[in-house]
Amino acid sequence: MNITGNTIFIPGSTSGIGLALALALHEKGNTVIVGGRRADLLDGIADRHPGIDTVQIDTTDTASITRAANQVLARHPDLNAVIAMAGVMRVEDWHHPATFLDSAEAVITTNLLGPIRLIAAFIEHLQRQPAATIITVSSGLAFAPLKVTPSYNASKAAVHMLTETLRLQYADTSIQLIELEPPSVATDLLPGQRDSSFAMPLDEFIDEVMTILEADRDVKEIQVERVKFLRYAEARGDYDHVVATLNAADPHGNQT
Repeated sequence: MNITGNTIFIPGSTSGIGLALALALHEKGNTVIVGGRRADLLDGIADRHPGIDTVQIDTTDTASITRAANQVLARHPDLNAVIAMAGVMRVEDWHHPATFLDSAEAVITTNLLGPIRLIAAFIEHLQRQPAATIITVSSGLAFAPLKVTPSYNASKAAVHMLTETLRLQYADTSIQLIELEPPSVATDLLPGQRDSSFAMPLDEFIDEVMTILEADRDVKEIQVERVKFLRYAEARGDYDHVVATLNAADPHGNQT
């Protein structure tokens, strides 16, 4: 992926990693369209950051995705990149279905069906571009589980394997598949995570992500150094130790 000169749609980017990445990409000379559910947040972003376009979208709603895709492509027919950023993380206790079922279904709908539906909405257009990029967002927890977030862990593991498989399917196209694998980052993904001593400062994370993108146009997985403890646990042969350390170090649900 070239670091500049793209037209990029980033649904789920009105705050946190998504917004910070959108601003960083905008500063590099890309046309950026921020997507989100709340019109007031989108209006505020557009006012504070001239040149960034916004589109209202709810990635849990197929009709909303279709409407947003039509709007984006009508206004930006040169769109060549989609970053499926929207995601939710919830603490769940799976001892009784009344305590987890609704949460689990919501997490899977947002974190897994959302990217699938987004790809479906844009794939025909992207295949017509001379060069195009889809960036999915998994997590270090796709590779080592946090006890209190089972649905989140599972959804991100599925995103990882989906990305691996689509990279094979799209090998005969101009589309590059990139997987962003964050560690815990200081955002509001979970209550208290922004102030957690385990979380990587957001600005440091974005700086490292942008450095990786600039250094390697053919990158397949964007891995900051802090996520490699989780990402390569099984390959190193210390998976059980990593899982025990992860869950002992942060029992309240913040990743390390």
